[in-house]
Amino acid sequence: MRTVSPARLETWTDCPRRYRWQYVEEPPVPRRGAWAHTSLGAAVHAALAGWWRLPEGQRSPGAVAATVSTYWSSAGFADGAMSQRWLARAEDMVASYVRSESRRREALVAADLVEPLRVETTLPLRVRDDLVVAGRPDRVDERPVPGRPDATELVVVDYKTGRREPRRDDARSSRTLAIYAAAAQAVLRRRATRVELHHVPTGRVLVGEHDEGTRDRHVTRAVGVADDIARAEGRRRDGEDADAVFPPSPGPLCAWCDYRDSCADGREVSAAAAPWEALEPSTVGVPERGDGG
Repeated sequence: MRTVSPARLETWTDCPRRYRWQYVEEPPVPRRGAWAHTSLGAAVHAALAGWWRLPEGQRSPGAVAATVSTYWSSAGFADGAMSQRWLARAEDMVASYVRSESRRREALVAADLVEPLRVETTLPLRVRDDLVVAGRPDRVDERPVPGRPDATELVVVDYKTGRREPRRDDARSSRTLAIYAAAAQAVLRRRATRVELHHVPTGRVLVGEHDEGTRDRHVTRAVGVADDIARAEGRRRDGEDADAVFPPSPGPLCAWCDYRDSCADGREVSAAAAPWEALEPSTVGVPERGDGG
C-alpha cells in the first residue's frame, strides 16, 4: 500500500528533479533558507484554524487577529521592520476575513450548519487496493444545495494568502481541490463536488462547480502521476542514473526553488527570487504555488 499527498504529486508535476531532492535523496540535499510568504501563510492558516476552536462567544475579529502573533515567524523577511509590518498586515487580513466570513455564514444559522465538519483534518482516499491519496483541506463545510434548501452538500474550502489573486477558473482546475472533494465524499459519505478558494487578503471567494465526472477525472490523472512516480523510484532503486530518471524541468518556478543552489539548470533560466519577493512587488514573477497556502 502506497500513500501519496497532493503536494507530492504537484512537486513531481513541477519538476521531477525537485521531487527527487525533496523526497528521495539521502543524505538530504541542502535547501535555501525560509520564505517570508511561507511564514505569513503558516501563521494565517494557523490563526484561521484556531478561530473554529474558540468557543462561539469568543469568535471576534480582534480575538483571531490577536492569535496571529502566537504563530508568527520572522524567517524570510529582510529585517525586523519588514516582519513587523507584515505581522500587522496579517492581523488586519484575518480580522477582515472573519468579518466577511461571518456575514456569509449568517444564512446557515437557521439550518444549524454554521460549524465546519472538518478543519485541517487529513482525509484519505483509497483509489486502488495498493494506493491511497491523502489530503488535508483547510476546511470542509456542510451547506444547503443551491435551489434545494432541504438538501445539503459538502464544500471544500482552501485559503490562499499570496499577493497574486486566484483566477476565475483556478478552483475548478485545481487537482488538489478535486482530490480533497473526492476524499471528503468518501470519508463523510455525502456528495462533495463544490470547491472554493478563499483569498484571505481580499476576501474574494472563487467557486469551482464539478460534477462527479469532472472531479473524478482529476483523481484519475492523479493516479497516473502517482504511478509515474512509483516507476521512477523503482528505476532509481534498480540503479538507473538519477538525472535520467528524475530530469529537471527548467522554467520560471526555478527562481523560487528551494534547491536552485544545487541545480545549474535552474540557475541558467532565472535569477533567484529574494525570500520576501512574493509579498512585495519586484521584477521577479510571483509563484503560482507555494504562496504559503
